[in-house]
Amino acid sequence: MVKIYTSICFALFLSVFGSQTLHANTVVVKGANSMYFAFQQDTTKAKKEPVTFSVKTDTIGQMIKALQKFKTVRDTINIRSATPVPNLSLQQVIKGNLAGVYVQEPNGEPGTEQSIIVQGASGLLFTKKDMYALQPAVYLNGVPLVADNPFAFDVQKYDYNRIGPATNLLSQISIDNIQSISVIKDPFELAKLGPNAANGAIYVTTKNARAGLRDISLNSYFGFVTPPAVNTVNGVYENNFRKPFYQKYATAENYANYASYLRDSTNTAYYGPSNWNDIYYKTTPTFSADLGITGGGDRANFRFFGSGTKNAGNADDTNINKYNLFFGINMAPFKWFTVSSSVNAARLDRTRNRSLRDRFAETRYIPDLSSPLSPNASIYEGFLQENAKNVDNNRNTILNGNLTLSAKINKITISSSLIFDYNEGVRDYFTPSTLMDGVSYVSNYFGYSQRLMLNNSASYKYEINKKHTIDFEIGQSFQGDTYKYNYARAYNGPNDYVKLNLVDGNSGNDDYLNTLAAGGFYVFRYIDKEKNNLMSFYGSAKYSYKNLLDLSALVRRDGSSNGQPDSRWVTTPAFSATFNLKEQFLKNNTLFNSLHLSAGWGRNLRIFLDDRYAAGPQYRSENGWFEEPTIPGYGGRLGINRPYGSGFIGYGIKLPYADRTNITLDASFLNSRLNAAITAYNRDNKNQVIGVPVPFETGYSLNYQTGMDINNKGLELMLNGVVIRNTKGLNWNTTVNFNCNRNKLTALPNGLTELISGDDKLVVGKPVGSFWLYSNNGIYNTNAEVPAGRTFNGIPLKAGDPNWVDYNGDNRIDNKDKVSTGDRLPKFVGGWNNTLAYKNFDLNFNFIFALGQKAINQYEATRYGFINREAGNDINSVKEVSSWQVFDNEKTYPIYNPWSDVDAYRVDQDLFLENASYVKLRSVTLGYDFGKTSLFRRSGTGVRRAYLYATAMNLFTITKFTGIDPELVNYNGYYDGANLTIPRTFVLGFKLDL
Repeated sequence: MVKIYTSICFALFLSVFGSQTLHANTVVVKGANSMYFAFQQDTTKAKKEPVTFSVKTDTIGQMIKALQKFKTVRDTINIRSATPVPNLSLQQVIKGNLAGVYVQEPNGEPGTEQSIIVQGASGLLFTKKDMYALQPAVYLNGVPLVADNPFAFDVQKYDYNRIGPATNLLSQISIDNIQSISVIKDPFELAKLGPNAANGAIYVTTKNARAGLRDISLNSYFGFVTPPAVNTVNGVYENNFRKPFYQKYATAENYANYASYLRDSTNTAYYGPSNWNDIYYKTTPTFSADLGITGGGDRANFRFFGSGTKNAGNADDTNINKYNLFFGINMAPFKWFTVSSSVNAARLDRTRNRSLRDRFAETRYIPDLSSPLSPNASIYEGFLQENAKNVDNNRNTILNGNLTLSAKINKITISSSLIFDYNEGVRDYFTPSTLMDGVSYVSNYFGYSQRLMLNNSASYKYEINKKHTIDFEIGQSFQGDTYKYNYARAYNGPNDYVKLNLVDGNSGNDDYLNTLAAGGFYVFRYIDKEKNNLMSFYGSAKYSYKNLLDLSALVRRDGSSNGQPDSRWVTTPAFSATFNLKEQFLKNNTLFNSLHLSAGWGRNLRIFLDDRYAAGPQYRSENGWFEEPTIPGYGGRLGINRPYGSGFIGYGIKLPYADRTNITLDASFLNSRLNAAITAYNRDNKNQVIGVPVPFETGYSLNYQTGMDINNKGLELMLNGVVIRNTKGLNWNTTVNFNCNRNKLTALPNGLTELISGDDKLVVGKPVGSFWLYSNNGIYNTNAEVPAGRTFNGIPLKAGDPNWVDYNGDNRIDNKDKVSTGDRLPKFVGGWNNTLAYKNFDLNFNFIFALGQKAINQYEATRYGFINREAGNDINSVKEVSSWQVFDNEKTYPIYNPWSDVDAYRVDQDLFLENASYVKLRSVTLGYDFGKTSLFRRSGTGVRRAYLYATAMNLFTITKFTGIDPELVNYNGYYDGANLTIPRTFVLGFKLDL
């Protein structure tokens, strides 16, 4: 089918090439990147004028007018104020700057993955795989960027990081090459984008080629990330912290089993100086430089951009090096035919942290943890010297772009676009036996994601008369995605000098690829590949009546290879209307410059990220056990079995979809000094798949069924005002964006009203991000205070145990007494951006906020539950060197019996539930434009702008949260203290435009 449509497209172009009578007054190139290039030509032979190229940022259809009115507020970012801020990733750029967009940055380590949620969560929040399914589509010049597929988590025991480099692929975009960033939330516009935009869309347009005199821009900054203030402690503090527990509850046996590393107070490794922070935290340089060149003639022009960036962390010697190249070209070989193309390439080299938890999660091997890392700098330095034998190379290579051909024949415009995106990740990892209880470890990963698209469209504008016009458009799109990885992990090499898997590569030998035969490593190999195809057809019409009313309608037909055979094709409609209230009712009113009311409804098909749902009942390689669930076979032989561990997938699974409704009122007042917009929205994500528990005798853990519905509704407010306007004095522009969202689970499969998934519980009518917790009501100080016969999951409660609330009054504390409370996601998000300008000076400061979310302080739960933590010797028992510190705002908890069988400091209780709301001063920039001074104006150097600036980032946070930073809470709402802090950064830079 793809070949047929491609042939038709090229046949149409060939027929146009062969005609000598075709001409056009205006040729419009509408590329896949939705950039509009207008080539104005005079077709009369008597007078020929040069072709002029005009470039206008498009934000998809109806939003163009809104952007013209709201400029830096309505769904777009003020790029001019954003470029001096040394953000690395797209998520950091848009954080707090786009209405209804919540960005999670749970780790200050440069290049780590971050998430974006637009207008509330459309799915679950329980696992890292769930977070991948919530991400909006990101378009770079019309290319929907392909992300890493979460299917790699299927072979992982822990989901702290995805196997491979686990680098944030949206770090590929350089802010100095961006023309605009917009968030697409309108139902009609999202329906036009199709299934890729089911979670919303972020539309990024780079600076593009244009005609005229050469345009050269040179930008650079240099600065430092600074270490945080740290209050270090040693074994004395830890010993004093434990003393009240031992004095109140310990037996002679408990004293005999006292932590070995704390027994000897003369041991300087733990009771000596605690100065580890001098090595762990450092003031580190960060810098960037880029060059952009734009130029060309009337019939052909280009843009080149190249950049290099080093973004450093303030802890554990972490950093990332980014290199970016961009080239775009526009050509008009004929009056009626245009070509537009762009290519973007990037390379990301990341130096990762040296944390114990991440190492053990990668190796899946937990050594003896009875003696943690020493807080003494000299001893810790010895560990780092041994750690220097590690190999940890992480590299991502990215290439994407598009080629768009367009021809205009009278009133018909035909365009065809070829879009591609390819990224690959490589990680080589080795850790010596000296750090792994005598067992060395090596792993190698190679994986890639690629996307190829072919879009064809034809549009026609029919003018009934001067008052009535109708725009018709039909189109077709094919998208092919491929995901693949090869991953091998191996143990116990011959020595620490051998860091590679050495095998016999001769397939004719008996020992072919057998590492053990050569005395090598014990190897586990994993290979997986998925291909997902999407075919789409659509037709749309837009009716316009003067400058008063616009009505639009769209019908799509999408087919996904990830759907089951009887539900692969789905039809989705959309509608929108815009009414000009100013023109109709307030034409002569001087207060309002504009007033519009718009409404829209649209449906987006959601496609599965996993191809398992398309297959129905199936076999899988799941021959592991509880401690190692990912072993694919026994004795070196691959085995297959029913998916008892991962869950049963049957027939009758339909593709999910999202229904959206928006109503927006926007206005401009006081000669456009004040712009405002308020939007009410409702989104129903329906027919989603979830694993439903089944009886144990079936052998399966879950049965995946459709029928989960989630609703998000809310209000958005956007304000942009010129508070002070004085051409010769002080000017003050302010921008506010505010979003209030309410998330609610509205249905579960088979009419269920609640469903338990691990330590979480879904309840119809509650947010999907709710915590499922016991209610803590104090402590039983004596056995007499304990109600007679009261138990906790069958264990009698005693003095020193928590007093958990018995809600159902059966005198037994169990799951029936846990309640759904709080929400992992905030109820209110937004930002406040201000720019003060006086003559050539300007000052910009940006506040962001997230309010109403809760978090579980798992860090404190494990610190107080030190007995169970150390006895477990599992991944939660890891004590990093950074744990040898205390915080000024630490919270104190009751002194429970840490040896109690009820696990008094268990994490699933509201004792550790905290308010994680925050307000943060994100950035402050002070700049001076020397290009406006008389010195440069009279010099004749052609300098249009010579801007010198200083920027400070992450200056302070206002919060009640007792952890280091509420932003460091993980995706699941748990704060474990394992992630690096978001550093305070100071840079000095310049921007030179010639």
